[in-house]
Order: sequence, then structure tokens, then C-alpha cells
Amino acid sequence: MSRDEEPGTSPRRRRVRAEQTPVQRALGLLTRREHSRRELERKLASRGVAPEEARTAVERLAGEGWQDDRRFAESLVRSRAGNGYGPLRIRAELATHGLDRETIAAAMDTFDGDWTEKACDLVRRRFGPGGLIDLAGRRKAADFLIRRGFDGGSVSAATRLDRED
Repeated sequence: MSRDEEPGTSPRRRRVRAEQTPVQRALGLLTRREHSRRELERKLASRGVAPEEARTAVERLAGEGWQDDRRFAESLVRSRAGNGYGPLRIRAELATHGLDRETIAAAMDTFDGDWTEKACDLVRRRFGPGGLIDLAGRRKAADFLIRRGFDGGSVSAATRLDRED
């Protein structure tokens, strides 16, 4: 017994964790949220998994249905649109995840709302009823929507003074 231990208590033993396989590590990441193939391979590599082992693990999980780029893309579209981002920004983000054009287009088609109406709603919530009275307010709202990834038509429609609220 060491000096730091109290009499009658047993020393705490640390449980030694068995080293996880690349598949187990990837599955652990996928249980938290969806990931694209590229993102999952990158995360595994950053955790010390060899690139070929990471690719093999991701291929296996994709084959078993645990990882799906299309499902990931649809999830990201729902999430970003729900947080007030526009189609241009969402498309750009999807492209950074290594998704092909067909997957991106299919995911964007799953959005069942109207981007212009979403832009109008954002302007109403952000700037209120008196926010677009002058040119400076309209410019500020337009800049906000452009940074959020809305196209010119949606920005124009959302910042018109004659629109009905």
C-alpha cells in the first residue's frame, strides 16, 4: 500500500482499452453524425490510421449501409437550410466534402421549400418591419443574404420595398 492510499480502500485500476480497429473508429464517428467518405477518411488519417486502411474501412462501412454520401448530403442540406443558409453556400459546402455533381444536385432537389421565401423570412426576422426603409438598410440586408449564399433573384425579391409583408 502506498502512502497516499487510505487504509481499507483498494487502489483504483485503470481499465486498459483495447486498440480499436479502423472500422470501429469510423463507426464511432458515424454514430455521432453523418460523414462524407472524404471527411471520414481524413478524420481516420488524423487519428493515426494509415490511408489505405482508412479507405478500406470506409468502403466496408459504405457497403454495409453505415456510410452513404447521398444521405450525408441530404442531411447537410436540411441542416444548413434550416439554419438560414442559401443554395449557393450549401452547394459550395457540399463540394468541399468531395461529393460529385450528381450527388449534390440530388441533395439540393430534396429541399422542398422556396429559396426566395426563405430569404424574405430571414430579412423579416433579422431586420424587422422598419429595417428596409432606406437604401442603407436594403444594402445591409442584401449583403447579409449574399453572405448567407442566396442568389441575386432571391436577394432582390427579399429586399424590395414594395413587397407585401
